[in-house]
Amino acid sequence: MHTTLAVALASALAGPPAVRTPAARVTERVTVNDNRTPAGRLEKGILTVRLEAREGAWHPDGENAPGVVVRAFAEQGKHLQAPGPLLRVPEGTELHAFVTNALGRGTLIVHNLSPRGIASRGADTMQIAAGATREVRFAAGIPGTYYYWATVDGAPQRDSASADAELSGAFIVDPRGARAADRVLVIAMWTKRPLVAGVVARNSLLRFTINGKAWPNTERLSYALGDTVRFRIVNTSAAVHPMHLHGFFFDVNSRGDGTVDSVYGASVPPYRVVTERTAPQRTFTMTWVPERAGNWLFHCHDNFHVLRNAPLDGTALVAEHLAHVKNHAMDMMGGLVMGIEVRGRERLASVPEGARRTLWLVAQPDSGGTDIEPAYRYAVYERAGVAPTTAPPIPTIVLKRGQPVSITVVNHLPEATAVHWHGMELQSYFDGVAGFSGNGRHLSPAIAPGDSFEARFTPPRAGTFMIHPHADETRQQQAGLTGALLVVDDPATFDPSHDIVLLLSAPRLDAQTLTSVLVNGRLSPQPLELRAGEHYRLRLLDVHTFRPSMVARVMRDSIPLTWRPLAKDGMPTPPARSAMRPAVQQMGNGETYDFELTPEKAGELRITVSSAAGALLA
Repeated sequence: MHTTLAVALASALAGPPAVRTPAARVTERVTVNDNRTPAGRLEKGILTVRLEAREGAWHPDGENAPGVVVRAFAEQGKHLQAPGPLLRVPEGTELHAFVTNALGRGTLIVHNLSPRGIASRGADTMQIAAGATREVRFAAGIPGTYYYWATVDGAPQRDSASADAELSGAFIVDPRGARAADRVLVIAMWTKRPLVAGVVARNSLLRFTINGKAWPNTERLSYALGDTVRFRIVNTSAAVHPMHLHGFFFDVNSRGDGTVDSVYGASVPPYRVVTERTAPQRTFTMTWVPERAGNWLFHCHDNFHVLRNAPLDGTALVAEHLAHVKNHAMDMMGGLVMGIEVRGRERLASVPEGARRTLWLVAQPDSGGTDIEPAYRYAVYERAGVAPTTAPPIPTIVLKRGQPVSITVVNHLPEATAVHWHGMELQSYFDGVAGFSGNGRHLSPAIAPGDSFEARFTPPRAGTFMIHPHADETRQQQAGLTGALLVVDDPATFDPSHDIVLLLSAPRLDAQTLTSVLVNGRLSPQPLELRAGEHYRLRLLDVHTFRPSMVARVMRDSIPLTWRPLAKDGMPTPPARSAMRPAVQQMGNGETYDFELTPEKAGELRITVSSAAGALLA
């Protein structure tokens, strides 16, 4: 169902704006807004709220850590907040807002907070001179997830990455008489200077935040086994964020652009994933049920958005391979990460002696690396020294649905590592986030050089999944530690000539340009031979570290073929979404897609990976 947040005009923008004395430059602190307490006063169906834009010192890494001066919103007479005050009302509520530009300079341009702003995709704005106040009244219509935002002097939002980064807030409209039990998570990005080609470098001075904080200072969420959890994700930043939940699938219930919310229902049902790509200035809602206890992560799967936070005072970080850390999850990650604790005691099924299949996954050096940009690879063994006979050209583990497995990770690297079984439903201790996965004090360790770690799980469903490190993720993943994890009903019938894995990953930065993409570990992959009229399953896995908008196509000349969607992240595609369509798919990091392709006639086909800038790989 396509819905729009309709607004009914109660009165136009108020006539001559009130003028106030420009505010002096302030050094007040910006406080964190967890988006639990709505702003304003709601009486007799009218929400009255008075907002001010001011400057303040923002400390996303903790109150005692270095900070920066940003512009932010506050309720009049209250502390500045990052993100801005939460506007939350029942459907049909009249919003009566007063907005003051207390910055002392510049014109404040406010979007999505005007009679036509939401209904017309932000075409209408409020322009507020320095020291002035504007008034607006309108009725909130269709329930959904929206947000308001502002810039100074009219700069576009995606160009206002520094001082204006926190000038935004969530706007939630609840159904009449039924406010949902949910959490509102607002994603923002601050940078000291514009990014080169939009790429986040390892030494970039920036902050990606969720509700005003960067990991490991983000809020820790806690739920009980069996709870129904609902998140509203609001991406106010200028970057794409593929949001990934460890250990569980979640339902995507709606998607929007801040002004329009498309809520899925009977005709177009929700879909279930482990990673959902979120474009700039977009929203989505999700629900999930925690079925296993322990610690879990919810984070952006663009690796460069979860890098360690360089101190905001400009102090340089020690290089990854030289850093001596006590906890990889706490010391080697930053940005868009939230920790989730699931409370309770789960019942663990016993596995009969001899029923568990045994495998080895060896992380080892590869040729061509350096100390700064190493070269590593995975090797899979069925038993000591013997690789599985069904493995495609890249490191691939093929498991049987419902069969217990033991995979021993052996570390032959000169540094510690850990392996995350991306998309697997398993116990927290085996999830592979070094220093975090587990329960209480029983936490999964980083695997030291020369050491090993045994992961045990039983895959409950067939599908396409992936493996990658969760210790020094960016460095080790770009070094080559990626692989496919396939779960099938019968490994004996797995046919790699008709069941084709296409894993997209990043090359080492010192060896290739930023636009390069590896397919199955190669810049120029081996040609595939397909037969006309035969059915093929294409498994696309995006394990790239920093290109969350790649588009895969299957082309004959300049025309895409058609294919049938089979699965997303290992979950079968609902019938309503599985019709034949052009063989074009945009992908975010951490997503997998399965398609059925049947070439109709002989001839040359091309599988390309491209972006808006053009072809990256042919």
